[in-house]
Amino acid sequence: MEKTQCLDIVFSAYTEYKIIAEQEQTKRREIEAWEKETITKINAQRELLIAYLDRSFDERAENFRALFAVVDNAIASGNNEQLALTLNSITEIAKSSPFKDLANLASVRAALEDPNHEWTF
Repeated sequence: MEKTQCLDIVFSAYTEYKIIAEQEQTKRREIEAWEKETITKINAQRELLIAYLDRSFDERAENFRALFAVVDNAIASGNNEQLALTLNSITEIAKSSPFKDLANLASVRAALEDPNHEWTF
């Protein structure tokens, strides 16, 4: 092989290396951008979920407080019918889980991804 041929092969290999290195660097930048975007979405979804759970538990706590106030009044007034109905309501609320709406993760994920979804708490 001649010196010029060897030099052409080395130069060609180096040129190919530089092209591939640039392509890979571009891919890394795209992956980093995707990573930042995905982390931002996850954090936003986490905040929505935490807000939902906070409000769900706050609502449950308020419901229990109100019902126990009715129980106290029913006991004080001797109203056994109201006492029984209220205790039944307390039992039913206690049986239900605030997580029941989260059981279907597919629907939660779809709601989180839908920018037009209206959250009701």
